Amino acid sequence: MSMPRSWTIDPYLEEIDLEPEDFGSSNPLKKVPFGDVFEAARAGDVDRLSYLLESGVNVNARDQWDSVALYYACLAGHLDAARMLLESGAICSEHTFDGDRCHYASLNLKVRKLLKAFEARPPPLAPLQSALRETFLNCSANRKHIEQFKQSALPGASLNESPISSHFPPDFVFYVQGSPIEAHRVILSARSPYFKNKFENEWKDRMEVRFSREKLSYQALYSLIHFFYSDRLEIAVEDMEDLVRICKVCKCESLRMIIEKELIHQKFADYKALQQIDNSQKRFILQGLSLPEEDRLPGALNKILQVSLANSSSEEYDLADVCVKVDYKIFRCHQVVLASRSDYFKARLSHMKDFLEGRDSIGNNSLPCIEENDLSVDAFEKMVEYMYTDGLKEIDPNQAEEIFDAASRYLLFPLKRAAADVLLPHLEMVSPAEMCSWLILSDMYGVVKIREYCLDAIACNFETFAEAPEFRALLLTIPPPSGDSSLRTTAPSAPGTGTNNDLGNLLDDLREKWLEIEAAELDKRDESALLFDKRLEMLVVVAEKEKLVDDVGKLTI
Repeated sequence: MSMPRSWTIDPYLEEIDLEPEDFGSSNPLKKVPFGDVFEAARAGDVDRLSYLLESGVNVNARDQWDSVALYYACLAGHLDAARMLLESGAICSEHTFDGDRCHYASLNLKVRKLLKAFEARPPPLAPLQSALRETFLNCSANRKHIEQFKQSALPGASLNESPISSHFPPDFVFYVQGSPIEAHRVILSARSPYFKNKFENEWKDRMEVRFSREKLSYQALYSLIHFFYSDRLEIAVEDMEDLVRICKVCKCESLRMIIEKELIHQKFADYKALQQIDNSQKRFILQGLSLPEEDRLPGALNKILQVSLANSSSEEYDLADVCVKVDYKIFRCHQVVLASRSDYFKARLSHMKDFLEGRDSIGNNSLPCIEENDLSVDAFEKMVEYMYTDGLKEIDPNQAEEIFDAASRYLLFPLKRAAADVLLPHLEMVSPAEMCSWLILSDMYGVVKIREYCLDAIACNFETFAEAPEFRALLLTIPPPSGDSSLRTTAPSAPGTGTNNDLGNLLDDLREKWLEIEAAELDKRDESALLFDKRLEMLVVVAEKEKLVDDVGKLTI
């Protein structure tokens, strides 16, 4: 089935006086179908750039000249390519090595305005990193540190952080230079072999550790632990050498090598500046994508999950602190992950203190246990896979409805999008009858990505679907078009227009998509919309006759 290709620009970019037509190149574009991310950025080839970014290329990687892709896009004035890189997590903050180069090298003012807009808006974290970061920052000691830091940096400024909400409490505290850093054992163990060994041995029964060494930097350790939760490192340049020493102790080798290399860049930048620079105002920012996949948060938690699942019937030390009984199987899990990802589990676990709901069913296991009903073992396995890794490797299409239902019941709504990402390749091969079933299912559970895909497929191949009895039968089960004339005279989607994710009338949305394909010119849309509605009315009449014949046949039998 042929599919249309469309893209949009974030609406907030209107605040920086950029028009949709600005998002092109100042130099003639050229295609680099086999180029790397640097060549694509330099050429302004957004198609190649989009493919590479979706394939997982590190957006902040450096080439042999120590330049990042964003630098080349800014240098050549390719605003659209720069936007794509920034939305994918490219670092552009001033007072960083890469950020300063991009700002200084920008070909024109519009590129600088774009960088400024994204500088105030760091790339959004993925759901896993965002949820665990919120848990970390909501720990009272960590929250207090953030407030003190912001007030010292901006006296009298109001904090943008949300107020402390109910959260899963920490189970371990570090005291550095007399100040506490609260954390959770499983996160520290997942990210650092050093901490894992300590919690299995010396610190197994301890709730806190006090470091007496005066040379240990509180700021550096805090930044590292924050990175463990969020896969985003932000640290003052003057604390980077302390962080390198801590990374050596914690055996975070990939992170240590990146920071050591960045220190060289910072020293070179200071040398070139030919003046004394106050490093206390300069900060280094690092996204987790710069690390190997196994060293990022999802990969680290996946290792912990696999150990816990393998130990489901054993007493081996795996840092699990709760059991979840689903049907015939016991899952050993970690409360901080469940509570951070799902408000349902957060509420359930907060009322579980001193209550062993399913203790008799797991023998001598002293872990608290909760039991979940009306859920299959396979569906729960997919849920925990997503909660720990932020993704799914595969899904049986026949299992999709239960996954969507579980995502709604357990308040784990991003799971729907993750499931949709895995299911979309399957939809490329389905029949019109199956496509109609997927459309109804996605509309029922609010799975926007699959719903949009189905509507696009039907709009692009409308006559094929009109010949399918299943599509005609579908028309009898959904509300008719609203008849709202405003839907018929709106301009087709264009770069710069925002997308509306509210699920409306299916046939209104189908008509709008069909109009974008068949009647792109505004003055033809009214006429084309009337033709489309008449075509639907004819199909409904045919569907009603087919239903009547089918009902009569059943009565005769």
